[in-house]
Amino acid sequence: MAELFDQVHRQLEDLYSLYHKKEYISPDPLEIVRRYPGREDREIAGLVASSLALGRVQCILQAVEKVLSRFKNLKDDLLAVSREDLVNLFSDFSYRFFSGEHISSFLWAAGQVARRYGSLEACFLDGLKPEDETVLPALCRFTEVLFRESGGSAHMLVTSPNKKSACKRHLLFLRWMIRKDEIDPGGWDSVSPSLLVVPVDTHMLRVSRQLGLTSRKQADLSTALEITSSLRIYCPEDPVKYDFSMTRPGIHPSIES
Repeated sequence: MAELFDQVHRQLEDLYSLYHKKEYISPDPLEIVRRYPGREDREIAGLVASSLALGRVQCILQAVEKVLSRFKNLKDDLLAVSREDLVNLFSDFSYRFFSGEHISSFLWAAGQVARRYGSLEACFLDGLKPEDETVLPALCRFTEVLFRESGGSAHMLVTSPNKKSACKRHLLFLRWMIRKDEIDPGGWDSVSPSLLVVPVDTHMLRVSRQLGLTSRKQADLSTALEITSSLRIYCPEDPVKYDFSMTRPGIHPSIES
């Protein structure tokens, strides 16, 4: 058992050493989020970028740029703009099954949350309890607030763990905001990385199965929790430490040794 532990740990550390570097971020919506030096602008940019993270990465990047490029000062502009103006501003927006109405409602909700709580982080912290073992209970409450502030019309961009969704996009957002290192910009310093849950996509699922971190075949919430539990054995204070490097071989296969 100890031999298997050491073998998997070495493989994880080898991936980390090889890929956990800034030069391997692109192509990734995270590269857009990292452009925002201010925490309150960055958290909104991160929420938008992660929520649109479906499909081919180049298409995701174009969609995120199309949204964020329309604002000069992200938080300030969202606090100042009317809902009608947002609807008009994004009347031509379309990405996959997200319409202009979806994105304008989503942005309106983000702005209203920032106005009501002072920041998205403050809203998340309002739902975080000392007894929580993961970010999932607080994420449920956070998405409920977003959904309510949107009037229910941002449902395509807001998913809740309560509905057994894998919540990959929101968990990715939380990784960006809570972890802080060469890759993740951080900013939410009041939340421990030990509470994070791995955002599972096809790359993460494939590598996790290869390493024996899960035997499950579906990229659902139960799989995310199982992989996180396995990774917590190797890094209890930061179980999502290996997430970025584990997904890079599927994005930069030519780098694999």
